[in-house]
Amino acid sequence: MDILHILLTDSFWAAALRIATPLIFGVLGALICEKAGVLNLGIEGIFAAGAMAGWMAVWLGAGLWGGLLVAAIVGGGFGLMHAILTVPLGLSQHVSGLGITMFATSLSYFIYRTALPQVTSPPRITPFQPLDIPILSDLPFLGPVLFQQTAMTWLALFMVALVWWVLNRTPLGMALRAVGDNPDAVDAQGLSVYGLRMGAIVAGSALMALGGAFLTMSAFDAFFFGMVNGRGWICIALVIFASWRPGKALLGALLFGAFDAFQVRLQTEVGAFVPSQVFLMAPYVLSLVALVIVARRAEYPAALLQPWFKGQR
Repeated sequence: MDILHILLTDSFWAAALRIATPLIFGVLGALICEKAGVLNLGIEGIFAAGAMAGWMAVWLGAGLWGGLLVAAIVGGGFGLMHAILTVPLGLSQHVSGLGITMFATSLSYFIYRTALPQVTSPPRITPFQPLDIPILSDLPFLGPVLFQQTAMTWLALFMVALVWWVLNRTPLGMALRAVGDNPDAVDAQGLSVYGLRMGAIVAGSALMALGGAFLTMSAFDAFFFGMVNGRGWICIALVIFASWRPGKALLGALLFGAFDAFQVRLQTEVGAFVPSQVFLMAPYVLSLVALVIVARRAEYPAALLQPWFKGQR
């Protein structure tokens, strides 16, 4: 199978979209936080917490959509913790984010081990199933790529459009963008800088948790240690690649998904001659190259990483 044939198959692009789905949730969540001026490095831990909370909720009988709600609430809770530390208290966003990652990951593993102390293999749930849309699913190429995905993939695509609309077409979006660029001007208009920033962090963290929930409730059917596998850090890089724009964030997530899907297929072709580690690191190396190319022209929010205190200029 040659490279061109791989790139032209519908199964390749369907796999790329599936791989990109958790990244779409994650990069949108990180984008919302950073648009409001706050870096959230807790995303890796929030992914793990969302994956575990969503899966356990379904395992306990909450249903798939109930599991998504639980995951979003848990993610929002960790986001609120990060928001309190970084917005009104003005603590280091880097240190707080890394602390959230370690705390959320460790707490998720602790709860899993406490709830299932004697289990050697994780219990299975019935995950979201691929949708079978009449007529559309039978379309050549587009059918398998778009119309045979799970509901969570469609939810991720919908969230791209919703986040773009909110940020660019609503007063709330204008206020969020302004608080990430010039919080003093927002305060002068009588709006709450603290409220806007904290709300953005909570909402963004809830989206991040949905990315983790996709792993246990759509991509797989169980929770296991290490399943996040650095996806949160990739999302942080993709925000810069996207220049803080939802449309480009979708493109970046699809690009990484395509890299990952491509290495899996290429490994089956030439894996006997090349060490498997080369293929596993290829998507990350290519993503870094793309990031370096784009980052020089990126226009980041002017007040990103800068704490703000009311009454100080």
